[in-house]
Amino acid sequence: METPLYFISDVHLMLNTSPEEESKQKKLFSFLTHISNKGGTLFIIGDFFEFYFEYPSVIPKVYFLVFSKLHALKESGVDIHFLVGNHDYWVQEFITSTLTTKTHLGETTITVNGKTFYLTHGDGLLTWDRGYRALKSVIRNRVFIWLYRWLHPTLGYKIADWVSHQGQHYIHTDEYNQKVVKELKVFAETITNEGADFVICGHYHQMVDEPVNGGRLIVLGDWIQYFSYGVFDGRTMELKRWKFDA
Repeated sequence: METPLYFISDVHLMLNTSPEEESKQKKLFSFLTHISNKGGTLFIIGDFFEFYFEYPSVIPKVYFLVFSKLHALKESGVDIHFLVGNHDYWVQEFITSTLTTKTHLGETTITVNGKTFYLTHGDGLLTWDRGYRALKSVIRNRVFIWLYRWLHPTLGYKIADWVSHQGQHYIHTDEYNQKVVKELKVFAETITNEGADFVICGHYHQMVDEPVNGGRLIVLGDWIQYFSYGVFDGRTMELKRWKFDA
Protein backbone atom coordinates (compact mmCIF):
# COMPACT_ATOMS: atom_id res chain seq x y z
CA MET A 1 0.00 0.00 0.00
CA GLU A 2 1.49 3.29 -1.12
CA THR A 3 2.08 6.12 1.34
CA PRO A 4 1.11 8.77 2.22
CA LEU A 5 -2.22 7.43 3.43
CA TYR A 6 -4.96 10.07 3.41
CA PHE A 7 -8.14 9.74 5.46
CA ILE A 8 -11.30 11.83 5.09
CA SER A 9 -14.89 11.41 6.24
CA ASP A 10 -18.22 13.20 6.39
CA VAL A 11 -18.01 15.33 3.28
CA HIS A 12 -21.81 15.02 2.95
CA LEU A 13 -22.07 16.03 -0.69
CA MET A 14 -25.63 17.23 -1.11
CA LEU A 15 -28.28 16.26 -3.63
CA ASN A 16 -28.92 19.91 -4.48
CA THR A 17 -26.51 22.55 -5.71
CA SER A 18 -25.93 25.80 -3.82
CA PRO A 19 -23.14 28.37 -3.43
CA GLU A 20 -22.07 26.60 -0.22
CA GLU A 21 -22.01 23.26 -1.98
CA GLU A 22 -20.00 24.64 -4.90
CA SER A 23 -17.47 26.09 -2.46
CA LYS A 24 -17.18 22.75 -0.66
CA GLN A 25 -16.62 20.91 -3.94
CA LYS A 26 -13.88 23.33 -5.00
CA LYS A 27 -12.04 22.67 -1.73
CA LEU A 28 -12.54 18.93 -2.09
CA PHE A 29 -11.35 18.93 -5.70
CA SER A 30 -8.19 20.84 -4.78
CA PHE A 31 -7.52 18.24 -2.08
CA LEU A 32 -7.99 15.38 -4.56
CA THR A 33 -5.67 17.13 -7.03
CA HIS A 34 -3.07 17.40 -4.27
CA ILE A 35 -3.29 13.64 -3.68
CA SER A 36 -3.05 12.96 -7.41
CA ASN A 37 0.15 15.05 -7.58
CA LYS A 38 1.70 13.50 -4.47
CA GLY A 39 0.57 9.92 -4.93
CA GLY A 40 -0.41 7.59 -2.13
CA THR A 41 -3.67 6.00 -0.99
CA LEU A 42 -6.99 7.62 -0.15
CA PHE A 43 -9.36 6.24 2.48
CA ILE A 44 -12.89 7.64 2.50
CA ILE A 45 -14.29 6.73 5.93
CA GLY A 46 -18.00 7.06 5.20
CA ASP A 47 -20.65 9.70 4.57
CA PHE A 48 -18.88 11.04 1.53
CA PHE A 49 -22.39 11.65 0.21
CA GLU A 50 -25.33 13.08 2.10
CA PHE A 51 -27.25 10.27 0.41
CA TYR A 52 -26.16 7.66 -2.08
CA PHE A 53 -28.30 4.80 -3.32
CA GLU A 54 -27.14 2.98 -6.41
CA TYR A 55 -29.64 1.50 -8.82
CA PRO A 56 -28.48 -1.18 -11.30
CA SER A 57 -28.57 1.22 -14.26
CA VAL A 58 -28.93 4.69 -12.68
CA ILE A 59 -26.55 7.01 -10.84
CA PRO A 60 -27.37 10.56 -9.64
CA LYS A 61 -26.28 13.19 -12.15
CA VAL A 62 -25.78 15.83 -9.43
CA TYR A 63 -22.57 13.98 -8.49
CA PHE A 64 -21.19 13.92 -12.04
CA LEU A 65 -18.20 16.21 -11.34
CA VAL A 66 -17.37 14.33 -8.16
CA PHE A 67 -17.50 11.00 -9.97
CA SER A 68 -15.22 12.43 -12.67
CA LYS A 69 -12.66 13.62 -10.12
CA LEU A 70 -12.62 10.30 -8.27
CA HIS A 71 -12.27 8.37 -11.51
CA ALA A 72 -9.40 10.59 -12.63
CA LEU A 73 -7.72 10.14 -9.25
CA LYS A 74 -7.98 6.37 -9.53
CA GLU A 75 -6.69 6.46 -13.13
CA SER A 76 -3.68 8.49 -11.93
CA GLY A 77 -2.59 5.46 -9.90
CA VAL A 78 -3.98 6.36 -6.48
CA ASP A 79 -5.79 3.51 -4.74
CA ILE A 80 -9.13 4.60 -3.29
CA HIS A 81 -10.67 2.70 -0.39
CA PHE A 82 -14.31 3.47 0.37
CA LEU A 83 -15.63 2.51 3.80
CA VAL A 84 -19.39 2.97 3.73
CA GLY A 85 -21.17 5.24 6.21
CA ASN A 86 -24.71 5.52 7.46
CA HIS A 87 -25.57 7.90 4.58
CA ASP A 88 -23.95 5.99 1.72
CA TYR A 89 -24.10 2.30 2.52
CA TRP A 90 -26.18 1.29 -0.52
CA VAL A 91 -23.46 0.86 -3.13
CA GLN A 92 -23.15 -1.40 -6.14
CA GLU A 93 -20.51 -1.99 -8.78
CA PHE A 94 -20.24 1.62 -9.98
CA ILE A 95 -18.76 2.59 -6.62
CA THR A 96 -17.12 -0.72 -5.81
CA SER A 97 -15.44 -1.28 -9.18
CA THR A 98 -15.48 1.84 -11.35
CA LEU A 99 -14.69 4.58 -8.84
CA THR A 100 -12.82 2.83 -6.06
CA THR A 101 -10.15 0.21 -5.66
CA LYS A 102 -11.85 -1.49 -2.74
CA THR A 103 -15.08 -0.95 -0.83
CA HIS A 104 -15.45 -1.99 2.81
CA LEU A 105 -18.98 -2.66 4.07
CA GLY A 106 -17.87 -2.50 7.70
CA GLU A 107 -14.89 -1.80 9.89
CA THR A 108 -11.51 -2.97 8.63
CA THR A 109 -7.93 -3.24 9.86
CA ILE A 110 -4.80 -2.52 7.84
CA THR A 111 -1.12 -2.62 8.68
CA VAL A 112 1.34 -0.30 6.95
CA ASN A 113 5.02 0.11 7.84
CA GLY A 114 4.50 -1.77 11.08
CA LYS A 115 1.57 0.42 12.20
CA THR A 116 -1.90 -1.03 12.58
CA PHE A 117 -4.94 1.08 11.72
CA TYR A 118 -8.47 0.16 12.81
CA LEU A 119 -10.90 1.97 10.52
CA THR A 120 -14.62 2.40 11.17
CA HIS A 121 -17.17 4.99 10.19
CA GLY A 122 -18.19 5.00 13.84
CA ASP A 123 -21.99 5.00 13.72
CA GLY A 124 -23.70 2.94 16.41
CA LEU A 125 -20.73 2.81 18.79
CA LEU A 126 -22.25 4.85 21.62
CA THR A 127 -24.13 3.09 24.41
CA TRP A 128 -27.20 5.27 23.91
CA ASP A 129 -27.40 4.42 20.19
CA ARG A 130 -29.64 1.39 20.77
CA GLY A 131 -32.48 2.78 18.64
CA TYR A 132 -30.12 3.61 15.80
CA ARG A 133 -28.55 0.15 15.92
CA ALA A 134 -32.02 -1.36 15.54
CA LEU A 135 -32.78 0.96 12.60
CA LYS A 136 -29.42 0.14 11.05
CA SER A 137 -30.22 -3.57 11.07
CA VAL A 138 -33.38 -2.80 9.08
CA ILE A 139 -32.12 -0.34 6.48
CA ARG A 140 -29.06 -2.48 5.72
CA ASN A 141 -31.17 -5.59 5.39
CA ARG A 142 -31.05 -7.15 1.91
CA VAL A 143 -34.84 -7.30 1.70
CA PHE A 144 -35.20 -3.59 2.51
CA ILE A 145 -32.57 -2.68 -0.09
CA TRP A 146 -34.21 -4.92 -2.72
CA LEU A 147 -37.61 -3.33 -2.07
CA TYR A 148 -36.23 0.23 -2.16
CA ARG A 149 -34.65 -0.43 -5.55
CA TRP A 150 -38.13 -1.08 -6.90
CA LEU A 151 -38.96 2.58 -6.29
CA HIS A 152 -38.47 4.77 -9.33
CA PRO A 153 -35.09 6.56 -8.89
CA THR A 154 -36.77 9.99 -9.01
CA LEU A 155 -39.03 9.01 -6.13
CA GLY A 156 -36.24 7.24 -4.27
CA TYR A 157 -34.04 10.33 -4.32
CA LYS A 158 -36.95 12.66 -3.55
CA ILE A 159 -37.59 10.72 -0.36
CA ALA A 160 -33.90 10.80 0.53
CA ASP A 161 -33.66 14.54 -0.14
CA TRP A 162 -36.67 15.17 2.10
CA VAL A 163 -35.25 13.06 4.92
CA SER A 164 -31.85 14.76 4.70
CA HIS A 165 -33.45 18.15 5.36
CA GLN A 166 -35.45 17.12 8.42
CA GLY A 167 -33.42 18.92 11.05
CA GLN A 168 -30.17 17.01 10.65
CA HIS A 169 -27.50 19.13 12.33
CA TYR A 170 -23.86 18.33 12.83
CA ILE A 171 -22.94 21.00 15.40
CA HIS A 172 -23.42 20.04 19.05
CA THR A 173 -22.71 21.51 22.47
CA ASP A 174 -19.29 21.15 24.06
CA GLU A 175 -20.86 19.03 26.78
CA TYR A 176 -22.31 16.61 24.25
CA ASN A 177 -19.04 16.44 22.29
CA GLN A 178 -17.07 15.68 25.45
CA LYS A 179 -19.51 12.91 26.35
CA VAL A 180 -19.07 11.39 22.89
CA VAL A 181 -15.28 11.50 23.07
CA LYS A 182 -15.30 9.90 26.52
CA GLU A 183 -17.27 6.94 25.17
CA LEU A 184 -15.18 6.68 22.03
CA LYS A 185 -12.04 6.50 24.13
CA VAL A 186 -13.50 3.56 26.06
CA PHE A 187 -14.22 1.84 22.74
CA ALA A 188 -10.74 2.67 21.42
CA GLU A 189 -9.14 1.14 24.50
CA THR A 190 -10.55 -2.26 23.59
CA ILE A 191 -9.12 -1.94 20.08
CA THR A 192 -5.67 -0.73 21.14
CA ASN A 193 -5.55 -3.55 23.69
CA GLU A 194 -5.74 -5.88 20.70
CA GLY A 195 -2.72 -4.24 19.09
CA ALA A 196 -4.01 -1.31 17.02
CA ASP A 197 -1.85 1.80 16.93
CA PHE A 198 -4.59 4.05 15.54
CA VAL A 199 -8.37 3.90 15.86
CA ILE A 200 -9.73 6.15 13.11
CA CYS A 201 -13.38 7.06 12.67
CA GLY A 202 -15.71 9.73 11.36
CA HIS A 203 -19.44 10.27 11.96
CA TYR A 204 -19.17 12.53 14.99
CA HIS A 205 -18.11 15.75 13.23
CA GLN A 206 -15.33 16.50 15.66
CA MET A 207 -11.58 16.84 15.18
CA VAL A 208 -10.09 14.64 17.89
CA ASP A 209 -6.58 13.27 18.32
CA GLU A 210 -6.28 11.69 21.77
CA PRO A 211 -3.78 9.21 23.24
CA VAL A 212 -5.45 5.96 24.26
CA ASN A 213 -3.60 3.14 25.98
CA GLY A 214 -0.41 3.52 23.97
CA GLY A 215 -2.30 4.19 20.74
CA ARG A 216 -4.36 7.08 19.41
CA LEU A 217 -8.01 7.79 18.81
CA ILE A 218 -8.52 9.98 15.76
CA VAL A 219 -11.94 11.38 14.84
CA LEU A 220 -11.54 12.90 11.41
CA GLY A 221 -13.81 15.95 11.66
CA ASP A 222 -15.73 16.76 8.49
CA TRP A 223 -15.89 18.88 5.34
CA ILE A 224 -18.68 21.09 6.66
CA GLN A 225 -16.95 22.95 9.51
CA TYR A 226 -13.35 21.79 9.51
CA PHE A 227 -12.33 20.61 6.03
CA SER A 228 -10.05 18.20 7.82
CA TYR A 229 -8.14 15.05 7.00
CA GLY A 230 -5.68 12.61 8.46
CA VAL A 231 -2.39 11.80 6.80
CA PHE A 232 0.17 9.09 7.55
CA ASP A 233 3.46 9.72 5.79
CA GLY A 234 4.88 6.28 6.54
CA ARG A 235 6.19 7.24 9.97
CA THR A 236 3.91 9.74 11.65
CA MET A 237 0.16 10.36 11.69
CA GLU A 238 -1.30 13.88 11.70
CA LEU A 239 -4.79 15.35 11.78
CA LYS A 240 -4.84 18.52 9.69
CA ARG A 241 -7.12 21.06 8.02
CA TRP A 242 -7.00 21.53 4.28
CA LYS A 243 -5.92 25.05 3.35
CA PHE A 244 -7.50 26.24 0.14
CA ASP A 245 -7.45 29.60 -1.58
CA ALA A 246 -10.11 30.01 -4.27
